[in-house]
Formats: sequence, C-alpha cells, structure tokens
Amino acid sequence: MTKEELVLEAINAQKLSYSPYSKFKVGAALLAKSGKVYLGANIENASYGLTMCAERNAIYNAYCNGVNFDEIVALAIVAQGESPVSPCGACRQVMNELLPKNTKIFLANLNNDIIETTVNELLPYSFNNECLDI
Repeated sequence: MTKEELVLEAINAQKLSYSPYSKFKVGAALLAKSGKVYLGANIENASYGLTMCAERNAIYNAYCNGVNFDEIVALAIVAQGESPVSPCGACRQVMNELLPKNTKIFLANLNNDIIETTVNELLPYSFNNECLDI
C-alpha cells in the first residue's frame, strides 16, 4: 500500500469523527504487515480531558484486534488545515511505546500535503520503559 492510499484510508476514518465541540475532524489509519488497515477517529467529550485522539484510537484498534508491535508498518494521520496535522504529546508518547521506532508516520491534510517522518523523529530523547527502574 502506498502512502497516498494509506492517507485516503485516514480520510475515510475522518468521517467517523465525533467532534461536536472543536469541529476539528481527525482520521488515522494504521497499516499492519498483513496488509490490513485499522482505522481511528477523534472522539470528543464535553469533559475535554476524556477526549480520545484518532491516532491512539487507530493504534488501540489494531492492538485490540491482535496486531502486535512487530507487525506495524505505518500510520497516517489526516485533518483539515493549511499544513499537515501533527500528533499531540500524548499520542507521541503512545506511539513511542506501541510502535517500532522506525515506523513510517504520514502527517497529512486534505490538500494532499504529506510529511513523512518516524516515531523516533517525532519524539527524540523519549521517556520509555528503559527509563523505569523495574
């Protein structure tokens, strides 16, 4: 699957967004080695802290369907805007733990602008399980 095709999947996921407060619809699509795509959309809540981002929903969707760390290939994230959407800090932290560091991340908007990056580039010097004294 090409990055453009994965971005199109994320655009389809964006239609699933529940964003009555911000009106900012975000879609995400995670590609597994099997070729299967797992979708996520942002789901808002009047208590904003309980809102869940599209990226985390896509990642959790994949994990809940049996995909493991080593099977993840890429993640595309799409939202409307002048420039490609960038994940929040919480999503970057989740990606840091649940996706391989070299996973391709495609940040996009509805104007077909795409930035290709990786988990490692999104969160350098990250906090992870190696930082814990367990």
